[in-house]
Amino acid sequence: MAKIDEVKEFITTLRVYLGFILAIMLSMGAGIAKLYLSGKNGLMFYLGIFIIFIAMLGFIIINKKLHKEIKSLKDL
Repeated sequence: MAKIDEVKEFITTLRVYLGFILAIMLSMGAGIAKLYLSGKNGLMFYLGIFIIFIAMLGFIIINKKLHKEIKSLKDL
C-alpha cells in the first residue's frame, strides 16, 4: 500500500472516532438534560458532566491530530 493510501485510511479512521465521540457527547447531554429537568441532580448528573468534559478533551485531541494528518497529506 502506498504511503498516501495509508495516510488517507488513518484520516478516515480518525473521522470515525470523531463521530463516535460526538454521538457520546450528544447522548450524554440529553441524559444530563433529562436528569436536570427531573430535579435529580445526584451522582449520575455530575458524573455525566464529567464524562462530557472528558469527551470534549478527546474530541479536541483527535481533531488536532486529524488536521495535522491532513496537512501532512499535502506533502506526499
